[in-house]
Amino acid sequence: MCEHETKSCPRCGGLFECKVGSILLCHCADVQLNETERQFISSQYQDCLCHECLLQMKEESSRQ
Repeated sequence: MCEHETKSCPRCGGLFECKVGSILLCHCADVQLNETERQFISSQYQDCLCHECLLQMKEESSRQ
């Protein structure tokens, strides 16, 4: 089973390590999103975002 892969963030283009095989170790597990925030992000992006972009999108969704 693959535990991580290098991905390019579709928002900023930066590289990050996705650990979907060990989701509790993945950076996205640190960003708590409610359902509204998840929907806001998924309406614009279909793939994983880097940690910084997740935080920025979380903040952006609260201003909508």
